[in-house]
Amino acid sequence: MTYIEDGLRVRNGLAEGPLADAALDRAARARRLLDELQERPETMTDAELRDGVSRALRYFMQGHPHADQVYGIAQQIRCGVRVAWLVADRLVRA
Repeated sequence: MTYIEDGLRVRNGLAEGPLADAALDRAARARRLLDELQERPETMTDAELRDGVSRALRYFMQGHPHADQVYGIAQQIRCGVRVAWLVADRLVRA
């Protein structure tokens, strides 16, 4: 077992500990937010859709996403392409 820092350790190529759990929780929440947006894109304006995508990515990244990324994902949702935000059971070591 390798300790990266307090609250994060690696075993068999997978990260464990409270920090890894928090990252997985943020990813799962971002997935739920994006899923909610994809259920009703026709009821939102382009600005509302981009704002929703930005909030979901900001929640996951804990920072501001690049505008091109927000516009790209919003455009895919608007065109009816289902955006898959996959969240694993365990966090693979980066």
